[in-house]
Amino acid sequence: MIYLDSNATTRPAPEVVRAMADMLENDWANPSSAHRLGQRARAKLDHAREQVAAVVHCAASELFFTGCGTEAINTAIRGLVAARQPRKRIVTSQVEHSAVRELCQQLARDGYEVIEIGVNQAGEIDLTHLFDIVDDQCALLTLMWANNETGVIWPVEEIAQHCKLHKVPLHLDATQAVGKIPVDVAALGVDAASFAGHKFHGPKGVGALYTRRGVRLRPWLIGGPQERGRRGGTENTSGIVGMGAAAEVAMNTLDQMTRVKTLRDQFEERLLKEIPETAVNSATTLRLPNTSNVGFAALSAEAILLSLSEKGVCASAGAACSSGSLEPSHVLKAMHVDHRYAHGAIRFSLSRYTTQAEIDQTISVLGPIIAKLRSVMPV
Repeated sequence: MIYLDSNATTRPAPEVVRAMADMLENDWANPSSAHRLGQRARAKLDHAREQVAAVVHCAASELFFTGCGTEAINTAIRGLVAARQPRKRIVTSQVEHSAVRELCQQLARDGYEVIEIGVNQAGEIDLTHLFDIVDDQCALLTLMWANNETGVIWPVEEIAQHCKLHKVPLHLDATQAVGKIPVDVAALGVDAASFAGHKFHGPKGVGALYTRRGVRLRPWLIGGPQERGRRGGTENTSGIVGMGAAAEVAMNTLDQMTRVKTLRDQFEERLLKEIPETAVNSATTLRLPNTSNVGFAALSAEAILLSLSEKGVCASAGAACSSGSLEPSHVLKAMHVDHRYAHGAIRFSLSRYTTQAEIDQTISVLGPIIAKLRSVMPV
């Protein structure tokens, strides 16, 4: 199989598998136990925290582990707004991942004022509107660093400076950024950042939340002193150790994303040249090096994906969390992408394991698939 769905999840690195297997076989004790076996597990957990902190450039003490990226996001948003009472205004965008979007919708039902900032056709956020609305009356600004469907990277440095000026907490969903572009949360000055191990060749079932030292955050998961009292429950030690190994590998191989970007750009150039009525969404703006969102006019994304799967190519129609919907994604709707292209939009997301041969093979099967579907499907 050719795997081009790395924004949904990534293949665990061999180093990760080995580290997790060793943990499960030899250091499986509870890290809160005082005996020697427990303290061995604690030492490995602490080392993993340092590895993950290094990849995002923060102090290990500013980082705690969660059960997934969604839990990290929920903890950040709920914890930050609870500490900002009586302020009730939450500012976000129209193109957030469902972990942010659906939580903000729930908070709106609970009495919060939620304002969604729009984007243009290139997927760039409306900074003028954002700067007008984010003031000292805001409880929180929560935004993604890079979009999971289009790969668009936002000017988070400029946004963070504005938040500092008005003393508004800023949470960044850095899930798609870590392992693909340089991430330095300390230099950025962001108050909180969430991410997940399985997006950069680590295991599923483990995430992390960075909170800047001094930021008030009310704990969400209560039930024990683990993670310095910020997240109760016995730690998933094997998953955390796997995430630590993935973080170290990601930091040491970040330069490989230059090669990935070259493959992605060649892929798009050939698709536009060889397949009529094809458009790359957000092609003109700054994007993640591995992400390509391609619209094929007058076709259904579902039909394209099924045909690709039969040929051994894995891709997606957008966020994995919203798969199953026949409607264009909320991201492409917010960008006002022509519906003829939005309905046939496919996300191809590469990784450092993607090869030139795999890209060539994908193009060789994709052209005939599009031609065949257009010959049998009504426009």
